[in-house]
Parts: sequence; structure tokens; C-alpha cells
Amino acid sequence: MSTETILILGGSFAGISAAHFAFKHVLPQLPKKEGVTYNVTLVNPSKDLWWRLAAPRESVSKQLMPSDKTFYPIEPAFTYAFPKFKFVQGSATHVDPAGQTVSVETVSEEQQLIPYAALVIATGFTTPSPLFTQTTDRKALEKVHVAFQEGLKSAKTIVIGGGGPVGVETAGEVAEILNGRPGFMASAPKNPKARVTLVCGDKKLLPLLRPAIGQTAEQFLKRLGCDVMYNNRIVGSTKMGEEEGAKTKVELSNGEFIEADIYIDATGSRPNTGFLPKEWLDTRNRLACNPKTLRVEHESAGPRVYTVGDVGSYTRGGLIDLADAVPVAMTNLKNDLLAHLTGEAHKGDRHYTANLKEQQICPIGTQKGVGAFGGFRVPSQMVWMIKGRDYMIGQLAAGTLRGDQYKKDAKWTPVQHVGKAGLSSG
Repeated sequence: MSTETILILGGSFAGISAAHFAFKHVLPQLPKKEGVTYNVTLVNPSKDLWWRLAAPRESVSKQLMPSDKTFYPIEPAFTYAFPKFKFVQGSATHVDPAGQTVSVETVSEEQQLIPYAALVIATGFTTPSPLFTQTTDRKALEKVHVAFQEGLKSAKTIVIGGGGPVGVETAGEVAEILNGRPGFMASAPKNPKARVTLVCGDKKLLPLLRPAIGQTAEQFLKRLGCDVMYNNRIVGSTKMGEEEGAKTKVELSNGEFIEADIYIDATGSRPNTGFLPKEWLDTRNRLACNPKTLRVEHESAGPRVYTVGDVGSYTRGGLIDLADAVPVAMTNLKNDLLAHLTGEAHKGDRHYTANLKEQQICPIGTQKGVGAFGGFRVPSQMVWMIKGRDYMIGQLAAGTLRGDQYKKDAKWTPVQHVGKAGLSSG
């Protein structure tokens, strides 16, 4: 008896989506051979899916966003696929493309060597601030959030670095929880309790959106008592003591310093690619892939290696982008695997097309927000309805965990498969 394993590294939105697509549209089409079984193995450091979209609010207030709404156990979502679904709580430490195996360190610090017939890398990213990244389990992240919320209670000066959506959303949540909601026509809080400053390295907030939307975002932030500093980058931060409550000295690119009770680094993200060979990465340390097929085509990668989600070089990020990418990567995996297992002609590639329309939805506090969708500006009230009221937990969280959007696969037109070095068509 032999087992052909589709191995998926990463159990957040991308990895879970890829696993559901595999069970619904890949495994059912693989050839039935005596003595051969198929499974999907998912590797993730946590046993839970964390709804990280809600991190700006959850990190600030467990009353407004309790953890019970943001953590979902992964394994129960795949009961329909048992025993073909395997879950390993751990982290990949090394890939051996020649032997087609991945070394994994489990949560109990044991080493496992997992063979694969096809490999999907969906390990996502890590943020500079621990507030926005789940590196281990639920308990550890909840502890980080509780400590941060305790510090907020006495904070008078807060500096947030980063003018992207996470920085803007966090600034809005922090300013509102400390300074309260402004009056209906107020342009600023009457009696602000804290000075909140958002440092933006660009000339406008929210770089993916038009300047006018960024300007509206600034107005909404000012209503909550948050000032915006433009054309300045955070170049360093130093804790001014070891004792609890010690201030942080924040160094700006213009040479100035700001002393803050709390500094939140929301300046970007770092792809989780440290376990991969350097030659597989692009100049930003993302996993380089064919932008059409989402295969990893470096000659040393070997056959049937793919990527989905924010770790890949093809994407600008976001759930909408992910929904387009998962069917592409998994369909190409299926056709590559079919050709390998049967020796028959390749059925053709499915191509990914990047959606470059202006689209991003950004709540600012619990009442306002800005954004665009499909190239059209979205009114503040609509931003609240889509995302601001609960960061889309009610609309998407359970469905994402169950893989609802992949119950059916859309029609697509095959493109002739062109073999690449390290890829096998049969």
C-alpha cells in the first residue's frame, strides 16, 4: 500500500482554502489504483484558524472583539474528509525537493519527515508587531493582546508606524478606545485622553487607493484624536528601560525622535520563507513563482511545487485575490499530478490573472471607514456594513473555514502546458 500526499504548508486562509479545493475538485479526479491511496496533509503551527482581519480591534479591546469570535479549530472543518485529511501541528523547517520531503518540527518539538507527491506553500507572512501575527497557539496570542490592553489604560502618547490598512485601522481603534467617539458634527474629540500619532512613510495614506480617499481617512482619524505625519519613516525604536511601562524612543527618518508610552509597528509584513532555499525567493524574500500558473519553477524546486497566498510573488494580497488564485494553483496541481500518475498527455494549464482594480476596505473606528471596490469608491456607511461592524466575521469567517466558496468550480479555458525545468508532465 502506497500513499500519494498533497502536502500543504500553512493553515490560514490560503492553506485551508487549498485543502478544501483539493478534497472537492482534485482527489475525486485522481486515478483509482489498487494499493494506492491519496491524502491531504495540512501543517500549521496552531490548531486554530485565527481571523486576523479583526486584529486591529481585537488587539485593542476584548470587549469589542472577544477571542471567541476570532479563533476557529481547523480539524473539525474537515470531518467530511476523514481519514484522508491529516493535520500536523508544527512548522516546516526544511524542504528536500530531491527526495520530495519536508521536515517539520511539531508542537511537541519532535521531528517529522513528510513525503509529498505535490507541495503547496501557503505559509503567509509575519508582522513586525506581535499584535497582528499568530506564531504559535491561541493562548500565546491572547496573552499578547491582554498585556497590550493593560498598557493602553494608562498610555498618554501612542505612536503607530505605517500608513497602510493595518496602521490606519489600528490607529482608528486605538484613538477611539482612548478618546471616545466624537460628536456627530465634531472634527476632533472634546477632551482627548491620549495623543495618537500615525507616521506614514508616503505622501498619502493607503497607497493602493486614490489620494482623495486617503485624505478622507485622515479626516476620520483626526475626529478620533489621531494626527498623521507624512513623508516620514520609522527607522528605529528603543525601549528606554526594562521596567514595566517604560517609554519607547521612536526615531524618524527626518532625524527627529518621539517618546511614546506605546509604539506599534505596522510598517509592513515579512514573508514566512525562512525554511526555503534562498534561490527560490525573489528580491523581497517572497516565494518566486510563475505569475500565470503559480508553480514554483526554479530548476532546483523539482516537480509539482506551488504557492498561494501572501507568501507568493504573484500577489498584492487580500481575500479577493486569494479567491482567484486558489482554483488556479490547485487545478494546475491536479493536472500535473494526473499526468505524472497516469503517463497520459497533460490536460492544459489554468492561468491566473491579477485583479489590479482599486479595491481595499478600511474601517476607521467603529463608525467610519473608507475604501473602494472594483474601481469604485465605497461610502463610509457601506464600509461599516461590509467590514467595520465586525471585520467580516459574520459574513465570511465560518464560510472560509468550511471552504464554502469552493463547493463548485468556475468554468475555465485550458492553455497549452509548456514544460519547465524541474517540472514533470508525466
